[in-house]
Amino acid sequence: MINKKVNSVTEALQGIEDGMTIMLGGFGLCGIPENSIAELVQKGTTNLTCISNNAGVDDFGLGLLLQKRQIKKMISSYVGENAEFERQMLSGELEVELTPQGTLAEKCRAAQAGIPAFFTPAGYGTEVAEGKETREFNGKMHVMELAYKADFSIVKAWKGDEAGNLIFKGTARNFNAVMAGGAKITIAEVEELVPAGTLDPNEIHIPGIMVQRIFQGEKFEKRIEQRTVRQK
Repeated sequence: MINKKVNSVTEALQGIEDGMTIMLGGFGLCGIPENSIAELVQKGTTNLTCISNNAGVDDFGLGLLLQKRQIKKMISSYVGENAEFERQMLSGELEVELTPQGTLAEKCRAAQAGIPAFFTPAGYGTEVAEGKETREFNGKMHVMELAYKADFSIVKAWKGDEAGNLIFKGTARNFNAVMAGGAKITIAEVEELVPAGTLDPNEIHIPGIMVQRIFQGEKFEKRIEQRTVRQK
């Protein structure tokens, strides 16, 4: 069995260069690859196109890359929690492609499955459909969307083994599951890395064939984006 373990986040991110397109898992601050994002900030990689459901917050997640002006283009669904993102977008410093959330997920999943394009009713009659092929199915108009083409996909899992098999925990599964295997190279950052054969095959969410590199992260903050508590 192929051992896909690498010894550090630095080794895992080798080959990521200026101008590349990267998928990053997570939803809000839930399930984001914290160590990998911090390493990208440290590396100073620039002119990146980032595909992510959101752009983090001002001082965490992808917000750290935005602060350093390392992102050239954001392809996202929701970006309302990041004031710096808003400032860069409105000033024209940042190129932004807003995509319906279900469409964004399916464009990742299509890339994962090797499907070049698909039709969806979402976005028909809006700016989302401008310049795209449209077609009628069962009396309803649909827009053709192309699968994403990314150089790297960076995902976060709760547990993984040295063969690259992944298990997600709760809602941290989110976009990580559809982005794994959706790029030329998938890097998995996990909280616990175990020997191959340790995981119950019935509990594995993503098989190792979808992952090229895996490493154990450390010091996960797991911040809560919006803390809501019950009034006493």
